[in-house]
Amino acid sequence: MLFRSVQQLISMTDYMKRRAADKVQFDLQMHHLEKFNVPVSPQLFDWVIENLLKNALDAMEGKGRIFIELRDENRLAIIEVSDTGKGIPRSLWNKIFKPGFTTKKRGWGLGLSLSKRIIEQYHKGRLFIKHSEPNKGTTFRIELHQEIGRAHV
Repeated sequence: MLFRSVQQLISMTDYMKRRAADKVQFDLQMHHLEKFNVPVSPQLFDWVIENLLKNALDAMEGKGRIFIELRDENRLAIIEVSDTGKGIPRSLWNKIFKPGFTTKKRGWGLGLSLSKRIIEQYHKGRLFIKHSEPNKGTTFRIELHQEIGRAHV
């Protein structure tokens, strides 16, 4: 099934906005989508985006900004999810995707490991931390390969 980028991201962002505190601002930006054509499982992809947004909300503790950017870059679909939360120390970057690792009091440490597995093994893409700084926030980046053909936006 083809990735319906705009509709899926708008829908998931709206869903998470309704669940978030009033002091959380969401900003969704989409650029250069003229040739956007990425095959994904809508349900699995939505789950990954929901997990990244939930983690962002948790990291911000009820106030801040979440920025979601979708763009076409050299035949890669780039999705970046950034927050103004507490950030992730560099020493934990390699650990956060391991099953069972969590910094939360409640949680099993499976969300990011499953998200990475869904993107990398099922969708043949990449999921990684692009940037994080303590007390300033984190940016997760998803890279997915596009198919040759006409756009499906």
